[in-house]
Amino acid sequence: MKKVDITVKHQVGLHARPASLFVKTSQQYTSKITITFEDKTVNAKSILSILGLGVTKGAKISIAADGEDADTALNALKTLVENNFGE
Repeated sequence: MKKVDITVKHQVGLHARPASLFVKTSQQYTSKITITFEDKTVNAKSILSILGLGVTKGAKISIAADGEDADTALNALKTLVENNFGE
C-alpha cells in the first residue's frame, strides 16, 4: 500500500464540492483508496464517508492506495488537493 500525507488548504475543507471532486477522481482508478483523518479511515470513493470525516481547512490527511494504479491515483489526488480543487 502506498501513502501520501497532505494538508487540506481549501476554505471549506473536504466538504461538498471538494469532496465530490475527490470522489470523482478516486473512482477513475481500480485501486482501493482510503483517506485517514485523525483516527478514522474511510473509503475515498464514498462521498458520505468523506463528509463524515469532518475534514476542515488546515487538516492533515493521509491518502492511501493499494492496487496496480496506486501511484497514478495518489499523484492525481495529491495534485487535486495541492491545486486547491481547481479554485
